[in-house]
Amino acid sequence: MTNRSQYTALIFIPKTQARTPHHVSMGTPFLPPRIGSIEDPLRLAVLISGGGSGLSSLLRFQAKEPRSHRTVLVLADSEEAGGLEHGRKSGIESKGIPVPTEHPISERRLAHEEIVERNLQSSGAELIVLSGYMRILTPSFVEKWKGRIVNVHPSLLPEFPGAHAHRDVLSAGVTMTGCTVHLVDEGVDSGPILAQREVPVMPDDDEASLQERVKLVEHVLYPEVIDLLCTGQISL
Repeated sequence: MTNRSQYTALIFIPKTQARTPHHVSMGTPFLPPRIGSIEDPLRLAVLISGGGSGLSSLLRFQAKEPRSHRTVLVLADSEEAGGLEHGRKSGIESKGIPVPTEHPISERRLAHEEIVERNLQSSGAELIVLSGYMRILTPSFVEKWKGRIVNVHPSLLPEFPGAHAHRDVLSAGVTMTGCTVHLVDEGVDSGPILAQREVPVMPDDDEASLQERVKLVEHVLYPEVIDLLCTGQISL
């Protein structure tokens, strides 16, 4: 297994209320978002694919007290995504954008991202939050937003990247997993790590039980790290 200590960007936030300044060291250029304030909060767009439990956690976090960020747009890659309802109930512009099938297969990805980009621009979004978004973004899209796209992944990266992290964790027989909040780069789950939190693997775990326990931790960690990033307490 890869040694996680090689990641100079690695940050552990041991307590749920941690608010200490952090610095992330990276070798490639990332353009950070501006620092938000309660008077002028950073505008977030959340991209989802499913039920939106992570989106719901972020919206609850934002509603609890005045924050330096607010969600202005929710986009899903399907009009049937259940998570869109979380945004609509909160009065947030929320829409499903299916992949356009009228284009040749080789062009559909870019055509879909062009529609996403138009919606991001029209909403004034300043930071993209991937929350269970199952589409891999093209390098050209990432390049435009580099440093302003965050994701949460259900493992302790760089171990177990990809779409089947829980299955891979169980197959490997490890006793500790967790979740990772990271910036998105042109690779898959390879961007600089902002924070991680560990979750033990129980002897009787299956994919479903492990997923639920990790998800509970994600729902606490992700909003906290977004808050740190938006308030300038993580500098790129």
